[in-house]
Amino acid sequence: MCFLQRSEASPRREAAGNRGAKDLRPSSGCAQAFFEREELHIQELAQQVVSGLATGSIFASLALALVLIYRSMDVINFAQGELAMFTTFIAWQFTEQGMPLWAAFAATMAISFAGAVALERIVIRPIERAPQLTIVIVTLGLLIIFNGLAGWIWGYELKSFPSPFPTAPIHAGNVTFSSQDLGVIGVTLAALLLIYLFFSRTKLGLAMRAAALYPAESRVLGIPQGWMLALGWGLAAVMGTLSGLMVAPIVFLDPNMMQSIVVYAFAAAVLGGIDSPVGAVVGGLVLGVTLNLLGTYVDFIGTDLRLPVAFAIIVGVLVVRPSGMFGHRRLTRV
Repeated sequence: MCFLQRSEASPRREAAGNRGAKDLRPSSGCAQAFFEREELHIQELAQQVVSGLATGSIFASLALALVLIYRSMDVINFAQGELAMFTTFIAWQFTEQGMPLWAAFAATMAISFAGAVALERIVIRPIERAPQLTIVIVTLGLLIIFNGLAGWIWGYELKSFPSPFPTAPIHAGNVTFSSQDLGVIGVTLAALLLIYLFFSRTKLGLAMRAAALYPAESRVLGIPQGWMLALGWGLAAVMGTLSGLMVAPIVFLDPNMMQSIVVYAFAAAVLGGIDSPVGAVVGGLVLGVTLNLLGTYVDFIGTDLRLPVAFAIIVGVLVVRPSGMFGHRRLTRV
């Protein structure tokens, strides 16, 4: 408890006849305790923000995968999370056989890209012009297939996944950050930057954008629409795999690990704009920080109500602004 001290001027004022004046000030110990508490609060806030950015970057990578498919086909690939889970199990299998961790990551990325391209050619291509409901049902079927296949091959018990980052914390002044959080942020943002440069600076990336945004015109220009869509599936699978590889050391590895993550990613995509890659990234980061701060500072939310909060964000955005923060409104002429 802090006590008030009488200042040095008070006795002189009392001697002058001003006995009613009480010149009181906080004690030095009280002020020091106050500033120490504020410093601790700032340190905790900084740590929670960085942790939220790490979580949000995982959401952002999977949200970007959802957006890449949506821009090409106008449907949500509900199997995106399970594809990421399955390829993460492949990376785990590589590490169990003695392959270096980063080499396993690279090999898994290549396998996920090739597998997604083959999946699009074999499964999605025949129904490409079918009603959207048909494609949605197929993606739900793929979700169930890959979940069951992973459980059949590797079982449903929890498995520890090695982290590619050191365990020693990083100190910045008086604030301590987790190396895992900073590593996740760095790797994910680097991958997002590479995706941006690919779509904005390369001929193939520009052709894929044209095929997704202007399909009729791109066919006239000779752009192979089908292969551009297949490459989009491949890139989406790579981003989904990245999210799985980053989240597995945190939540452990099991066939159901991505089911809640894909909900958060969908909320991030809706928040930022389901047709906006930039919106997916910003929405993921904003959602990660928001959920982390709410879980820390709002007692009744904690860790149990974060998923309902994500659903509430989806409903709220769809009601107030269906196009999201960066999405484009579609006008239909009747």
